[in-house]
Amino acid sequence: MTTSKPQDPDSRVVTFQPRKASSPRKPSRAPVEDLRNYERAGDDGPDDYRHRMIMNVMAGVVLVFLVLAGWWIADSMAQLRKNQDCVLSGKRNCAPIDAPIQTR
Repeated sequence: MTTSKPQDPDSRVVTFQPRKASSPRKPSRAPVEDLRNYERAGDDGPDDYRHRMIMNVMAGVVLVFLVLAGWWIADSMAQLRKNQDCVLSGKRNCAPIDAPIQTR
């Protein structure tokens, strides 16, 4: 093999040696030895679908509440930021106050 001097000293080619074949890995063990401990026993009776549906509705209500609360917080933060940017830019009347019209 003949090597030639590269034209540009920064354009060197580095050759990598292939990795040696390592020993095959052992199959991984299951995190739990026996899943029968976590199975539901068949002698508990039939499923209580009414209770399950009530829990699903309650979970849905909690989820809707959390989404609405997050929306309200994000909107409040955006409005606060908008007012703060207005005040810091030197403008006046950034937060208009609703006052009743006085007639004489």
